[in-house]
Amino acid sequence: MSITIYHNPECGTSRNTLAMIRQSGVEPTVIEYLKTPPTSHRIVELVSAAGMSLREALRKKDTPFEELGLSDPNKTDDELLTAIEQHPILLNRPFVETPIGTRLCRPSEAVLDILENPDIGPFVKEDGEVIIDAEGKRLV
Repeated sequence: MSITIYHNPECGTSRNTLAMIRQSGVEPTVIEYLKTPPTSHRIVELVSAAGMSLREALRKKDTPFEELGLSDPNKTDDELLTAIEQHPILLNRPFVETPIGTRLCRPSEAVLDILENPDIGPFVKEDGEVIIDAEGKRLV
């Protein structure tokens, strides 16, 4: 199974998502998107495949979102895309692609919906939140 994660190792949600993928038995292709930003074409593909709008894929927290005026509803997709290209941190993360589908995995357990093997056994997030208990029951 081929899986790609657009990952930020500084992000707990991204780290938890990557850990769940690995616990499913797959070593994904990891693209640290801040070091190797996707092209504008690739961004559009990811967002579209995830069933989102470009605006929905924007990250607001800890980014130049406000200072760039991106909350302005009159900003076009082309303007939003240009901002993401110039500031890749504006693309929310982690995006994950699998043969089953593409998702923005926020919360991280959303990845379970697109894994061929979602029965990954017990899983506890870095912050202590139990996602899958010792009996394999998904709690979230």
